Amino acid sequence: MLKSKLIIMLALVSAMAGCVSTQQARVDFDRNSEIATSHYKTFAWLNETKALAESVDANPVMKVRIDNAIEQAFIAKGYQLVKEAEQADFTISYTMGSRDKVKVDSLPVMYRTSFMWGHSYYGGIGMGSDTRVRNYTEGKLAIDVFDVKSHQPVWHGWAVKRIKTSEQDNPSKAIKMVVEQVVAQF
Repeated sequence: MLKSKLIIMLALVSAMAGCVSTQQARVDFDRNSEIATSHYKTFAWLNETKALAESVDANPVMKVRIDNAIEQAFIAKGYQLVKEAEQADFTISYTMGSRDKVKVDSLPVMYRTSFMWGHSYYGGIGMGSDTRVRNYTEGKLAIDVFDVKSHQPVWHGWAVKRIKTSEQDNPSKAIKMVVEQVVAQF
């Protein structure tokens, strides 16, 4: 009896851990293998606006948070920020956006039996479904690195994350975490 309770408990903990991990950002990158980056020491923003393109409904306060988080992440990796792009080893820029999404799940409900007069003696067996509709926001951040000498793209890193309500109310921590995860791939 104790062994079966332990197995059930482990299964529940594993399932909960799986649910938690789905809340993390999906992070990936692509690298231009023809350009060496081991000598890089300094970086600058590609342009004054810092972002490659801004969406029409971009929050300017959020943009400042992202600008600062990206700068700090590259500085934390040991690179020095310089003002003039021509003086840097590489330049950086980024794009960001969010999209409202809808997820619909339709799950079968357990068979139910009922005994009604006029139906079969053994009762009717029916199958229903439980439909759940969830609205959520998915955010995406992509950071690009360009080689100053060759003017070629060197690296493109990105993250996609479902944005929780708590992160919308206090986005600084989530922004910092996602930016650090992306820049860690560089």
